[in-house]
Amino acid sequence: MQFLVQTAQALGLALLDQEIDQFEEYYRQLIAAKGRAGLTSVTDYEGVQRRHFGESLAVVAALYRARLLTPDQECDALDLGAGAGFPGVPIKIVHPPLRLTLVEATGKKASFLEHLVAHLGLADVTVVAERAETLAHDPAHREKYHLVLARAVAPLAVLAELALPFLRIGGFLAAPKGSRAPQELDAAAHAIELCGGRILSAETLPGPAPSPTLVLVEKTQPTPAAYPRRPGIPAKRPLR
Repeated sequence: MQFLVQTAQALGLALLDQEIDQFEEYYRQLIAAKGRAGLTSVTDYEGVQRRHFGESLAVVAALYRARLLTPDQECDALDLGAGAGFPGVPIKIVHPPLRLTLVEATGKKASFLEHLVAHLGLADVTVVAERAETLAHDPAHREKYHLVLARAVAPLAVLAELALPFLRIGGFLAAPKGSRAPQELDAAAHAIELCGGRILSAETLPGPAPSPTLVLVEKTQPTPAAYPRRPGIPAKRPLR
């Protein structure tokens, strides 16, 4: 994990030996399951450190810089469309006080996440196999989280409707985006406002190129009860 250790140092993070061991085990479990769950097309050792682990650490480093999260701070976080666990699980490894809920609607991926969490020995992590459109109307989850993470889930106009209902007032959505981030921000402005949020910042994350843009959205008002709409509708008819 030398590449990841160097990346973490450049981000101002120091990985403990136990955390390095957890990332090693994460890689082994990811490769062992790649043919069964369709988790990622990036499987080479350095590529996983660069594309998945490193970018996830860049997210938590950005949250520290913005003072939206401080080291050792307890925090209720939800990773939406968690897939193989990025960025939520790497962030949990380096920020153990995080109380993390991993939401993944695909059964095989949710099963992998449960297996992974057990093998890594992570406490205060829950896996929920449910669609966001349904779970966001559950009182146990609606407007309960300080932080929602979402990587490669949906265009921002769709993501706003799916993610903002989970956030309490004063909470934040952290969404790494690719090269179309400026266009997505323009297209999502109304959806974000309608669902009770405001764009806080859009920052290019440091690290190996190509570097994603981290979009931060603050929850400022309650999300109207009608949102999110029923499963499939947000993606089919994004709010404009």
